[in-house]
Amino acid sequence: MNINILVDYLIISAIVSLSINLFARNIAKTNNILVDLPDRSRKFHKRPTPLTGGMSIFISLLISAKLYIDFNELNGFIPLFSSMLVVGSFFIIVVFLIDDLKPIRPSFRLIAQAICSYFIINTTGVYLESFGNLLGFGEIYLGSFGIPITIFCVVGIMNAFNMIDGINGLCAGSALVMLLFIGFASGFIYDSMLVLLIGSMLGFLVFNLRIIGKRRAVFLGDHGSNFIGFVVAWIAIYCSQNTIYDISPMTAVWFVAIPLLDCIGLIISRSSRGISWAAPGRDHIHHKLMLHYSPEMSLGIILAFASALNFFALFLENNFDSYISFYAFVLFSVSYYLVFYLFIRDKSHEVKNV
Repeated sequence: MNINILVDYLIISAIVSLSINLFARNIAKTNNILVDLPDRSRKFHKRPTPLTGGMSIFISLLISAKLYIDFNELNGFIPLFSSMLVVGSFFIIVVFLIDDLKPIRPSFRLIAQAICSYFIINTTGVYLESFGNLLGFGEIYLGSFGIPITIFCVVGIMNAFNMIDGINGLCAGSALVMLLFIGFASGFIYDSMLVLLIGSMLGFLVFNLRIIGKRRAVFLGDHGSNFIGFVVAWIAIYCSQNTIYDISPMTAVWFVAIPLLDCIGLIISRSSRGISWAAPGRDHIHHKLMLHYSPEMSLGIILAFASALNFFALFLENNFDSYISFYAFVLFSVSYYLVFYLFIRDKSHEVKNV
């Protein structure tokens, strides 16, 4: 697939997404279903906003994929991994739509995430088999530990993307940056339907970022952020474990560095203060930045920083062994925690037990 065809399908999927997002939000608004109400203590929006973004992205992806398959006469030639990822994503959306309607226990959420992750492993055989030469002493093969470690990583990334979904555009924008980098760096974007997912997310962002008006805003919802985290995690695993695409596992970790480190840093910070990691609060990276910048500026800073990190990761991959990238990531992680969880604090918005 050449770049011109990629652009064509990007435009088609974005237009489909615009239509589906508009249709879904209008239904939610009219029937007062899946609508997020303003909450001064935790949220920034000022009017009820539909939580239909996740399902709209998914439906747009399905419609765009059907068009893509029919135009290219690919019925019966869809890769198993792509098919099962769609099925797994469907179950993620169903479970977390229930969570959006009536919150479920964190333990049930984790179980659902783990089951859907195992479903992909069981049906496709894709999982983390190797970390590469992570420490500098040779290839690290995971053997029988590969499956539980894979489930742990997928669940972790899903929660990282769910937790960072605090300002408009941040969750989907972070995922877009990651998908673009891993897609082009590995070549996965040229022989998959990844471009359709990217286009579907762009259509959502037009509403999420209120480009066409504040009254037409749409949020992802928990089902949307979990769906995005699920897809991002599995694409990273698939590309890093497949010799055709040849991207190192450590580079894939760099690509999700901001959501991942924000999640880990928050868990460490809250645990050290005896606070539940699942408690609501304003101690994420975007909240720290918004002590000094607007939400829009904070979003731009985070996405620009994520892009710079991804270029740095590719520089390391192309010029050094994996263990250099790993030790650089450890150094960056420590610096990140020191800056955002020790040096920058907002005393007026300390997280409280709930």
